Amino acid sequence: MVATPTKINYDIKDINLAGVGKQRIEWAAREMPVLAQITERFRQEKPFAGIRLVACCHVTTETANLAIALQAGGADAILIASNPLSTQDDVAACLVKDYGIPVFAIKGEDNATYHRHVQTALDHKPNIIIDDGSDVVATLVKERQHQLADLIGTTEETTTGIVRLEAMFKDGVLTFPAMNVNDAETKHFFDNRYGTGQSTLDGIIRATNVLLAGKNLVVAGYGWCGKGVAMRGRGLGANVIVTEINPVKAIEAAMDGFRVMPMAEAATIGDVFVTVTGNKHIIREEHFAVMKDGAMVCNSGHFDIEIDLEALKTLSTEIKEVRNFTQQYILKNGKSVIVIGEGRLVNLAAAEGHPSAVMDMSFANQALACEYLVKNKETLQPGIHSIPTEVDQEIAALKLQGMGINIDSLTPEQIEYMNSWTVGT
Repeated sequence: MVATPTKINYDIKDINLAGVGKQRIEWAAREMPVLAQITERFRQEKPFAGIRLVACCHVTTETANLAIALQAGGADAILIASNPLSTQDDVAACLVKDYGIPVFAIKGEDNATYHRHVQTALDHKPNIIIDDGSDVVATLVKERQHQLADLIGTTEETTTGIVRLEAMFKDGVLTFPAMNVNDAETKHFFDNRYGTGQSTLDGIIRATNVLLAGKNLVVAGYGWCGKGVAMRGRGLGANVIVTEINPVKAIEAAMDGFRVMPMAEAATIGDVFVTVTGNKHIIREEHFAVMKDGAMVCNSGHFDIEIDLEALKTLSTEIKEVRNFTQQYILKNGKSVIVIGEGRLVNLAAAEGHPSAVMDMSFANQALACEYLVKNKETLQPGIHSIPTEVDQEIAALKLQGMGINIDSLTPEQIEYMNSWTVGT
């Protein structure tokens, strides 16, 4: 454990919550064997010695274990929240008090505070940025061009953030390497599908105590996150409806056994709505106007723009808090719409985010992506880079080892067959 420095700058809710946070961080670590092995290697090798690192992430128990790993590797790291409602205040307190890691994150912080923390992060003059949603990177490019010379690169693990990085590259402003952690197989196949699938429904149930069995659950978007929500919703007995704009994904959803229709049609029959698209205004004024009385809407995409809450406000005569993280909008037509988690990430606003076992692989990718940037800083070109296949395979092998699972390996005969064109059937 690292002793707290005599003076450390931070902005958290309450340092006295550290004891509870420490217990929860250690509990999460039990389910994160891959990151634990990486942390131990980092502690020996110090790959980040002399590196200033900023992490803009959801401040959870799992993120805490990533921050501890980076610190063990020698990083001069600070942590800020990537979403105003995703911070676990006890975790933030523990990182400050017990590990001496500066944290700038408060659950429920307003937008002004959030943007101030982004500026604080950039004041650290980072060499590496771990970003969720690319807010820190975008702010750096727009407002602090003079600091770009210090930047080795960035890592991004959200679909939303990758979309923004691709737009930056297209516009010619991505002048540094960016590691696409989101598309690593050991990330999106598991984190997006199993993590988002379970934690989204966990958030809905914690906030509302609603029985999903027999309900019409509308899932907007059938990417890996949407697939996870739909799969878990069906497992709980919901009648799942998928809305899509991509014909291939729509066919896939249909062949997976889900009903597929436009949102305008789904809006009239849905009981619970979940948006997971990475786009804006998926549920709009015309959809609210035709919803059932008491329909519930929530979002599990990164930013709070998928549900057009401003339009909902204009349709409403009253807004009241009916449960924690649950607001009832009374519409002018006499019906009501329930919004969970203020339209922000419901799994973090109303629950604890992804299970630790899933984030073990995601954060292993983050840690190794940062190491890859440092090791290859002289040769990596500006642009978006995939996680090397060998890193993906290493993480998967370590995860299997941690789960006590063994697999087969190819025989010499099989290797020869797969590498030869002269051997037929």
